[in-house]
Amino acid sequence: MMAGCTVKTAQEPVTTETPAESSEASTEAVTTEPPTESESETETSSIEETTEPEVEEPEKKLIIASDIHYLARELTDMGLGFNYMVDHGDGKVVNYIWQITDAFIEEVIAQKPEALILSGDLSLNGEYQSHVELADKLEKVEIAGIPVLVIPGNHDINNVSAAAYEEGVRFPAEKTTPEEFESIYSDFGYDEAISRDEYSLSYVYQLDEYNRLLMLDTCQYKDHALVGGMIKTETYDWIELQMEDAWSQGMNVIPIAHHNLLDQSRVYIDDCTIEHSSQLIDQLEAWDVGIFLSGHLHVQHYQYADDDPDRICEIVTSSLATPPCQYGVLKYTDDATYTYDTKPLNIEAWAYDEKVTDDNLLDFNTYKGPFLMRVFYNQAYEELKHIKNNEHEFTEDEMASMSQMYAKLNSYCYAGLALKIKAETMNDPSYKLWMDYTYPSILMQYIEEILLDADADYNHVKIQ
Repeated sequence: MMAGCTVKTAQEPVTTETPAESSEASTEAVTTEPPTESESETETSSIEETTEPEVEEPEKKLIIASDIHYLARELTDMGLGFNYMVDHGDGKVVNYIWQITDAFIEEVIAQKPEALILSGDLSLNGEYQSHVELADKLEKVEIAGIPVLVIPGNHDINNVSAAAYEEGVRFPAEKTTPEEFESIYSDFGYDEAISRDEYSLSYVYQLDEYNRLLMLDTCQYKDHALVGGMIKTETYDWIELQMEDAWSQGMNVIPIAHHNLLDQSRVYIDDCTIEHSSQLIDQLEAWDVGIFLSGHLHVQHYQYADDDPDRICEIVTSSLATPPCQYGVLKYTDDATYTYDTKPLNIEAWAYDEKVTDDNLLDFNTYKGPFLMRVFYNQAYEELKHIKNNEHEFTEDEMASMSQMYAKLNSYCYAGLALKIKAETMNDPSYKLWMDYTYPSILMQYIEEILLDADADYNHVKIQ
C-alpha cells in the first residue's frame, strides 16, 4: 500500500518463492529540436544579407527526489527485527538506504543541476540522528556548488514512531522537533530564503533571475505527526503575498510540497490530498501557475486539475527508497515551459566504482524487482488470510496466485507503468477472485483504482 498515506502493522512473516521480474521506467531523454534557421534576402549595394538564426530558450534543470526515508546507520544492528520490518513494510529498501543515498548524491553532483529539491519524508520516521546524518551527507552536494532545498514530510517531525532496532527488538529513538528540523537543515533552503512564513516551515527561494521556488510545509505536527496534510489560514495569506510579489517582478513560481494538491489517489484521499486543497488550486491558478511538485504517495504519477490540460498539472515523484528507486529531472525555461522525466538511480555503476563486494548492489537491477514483489506479496497474503466470505473459501493456491497478481500490478503502478500490464491483469483469473470475493477489502479497491487510472506512462510530461 502507499506508505506516505497509510501505516500498516506487520503480521507474522510470509515468504514467496515466485517474485516476478522487475520493471524499469523508460528513461529516454526528451530532447529539444535544433532551432530552425530563418533567412531573409535583401539587396543593398549588391550585398546579400541573412538574419541571425532564431535561438530557443536555453533549458535549465532541477533534480527532484522525494521520500528518501533515511535511517541513521547507528540505529540498526541489521538483525531479525530490522529485517522483518523491511520485508513486511511498504517496499522501501531500507536495508540499503545508505548506499542508495550515497549513489544518489554522486549522480546529482555529476549532473550539475541548478538545484536539488527534496520534497519531504527525509527520514524513516523522524529520528533526530537520521536527520543529522542525512544533512551531513547533503553538505557534499552544496560543496559542489549545487543548492539543496528541503521541506519536511509527515514522517519527519514529532513522529512517535521514531525507532531503533537492536537484537530483534524495536525501541523508541529520539524524535525531531520543528525547531531542530529547521536548525539541522538551515543550510538547505532556510538560511537562503528570501521570505519565510512565521506560521510554518514554508519559504521562498530565488532560483535565478526569472524563477522562484515556493517551498510549502503542508505537514501537521503540533503535538505529534499526522499522516494527512493541510495549510494554515495564516500561511495562505503569506502565499498570496509571495505570489503578488513574484508577479510584480515578472517571476515564474514553481510550488513544491510533500502532500498532494490533487486527488492523485481516490482510495487514500484523506491521508494524501491537502485538506481543502481547492483553495490552494484557485490561489495558484489565479496567478497563472501551471505546475506543482509533490511526493508522499511513493507512486510515480501526474495529473491535471479536472483532467484539463489547460489547468495546473501536479507531478508526483515516487520514493527514491522504493523500487524502481528513481528521481525526477525537471527541465525548465524562463518562458515557463517544463519537461519532466524520471531517471532510475544507477546503483550498479556506483557499486562498481566504490569496489563494493555485495552482489545485491553490484546487480541491483536484478535485486530490486523481486524485493518489491516479495513485500507486496506479503501485504496481499496477510490481507487474504483475514478475509471471510460465505460464498467462497480461498485455497492456498488461490491466495498465492492472487497475492502474486497484486504484487506485480502494484510494482508496475509504483513505477508509473501500470498501463503496460492492464490488459494482462484484467484477463488473469486471480483478478476475478479479487473482484468477486474480497469486497470491501482496501486492496480490492486499490486494485480497481490502479486499473482505472492506468491510461498513461506517468514518467514523462511536458507543460507549456
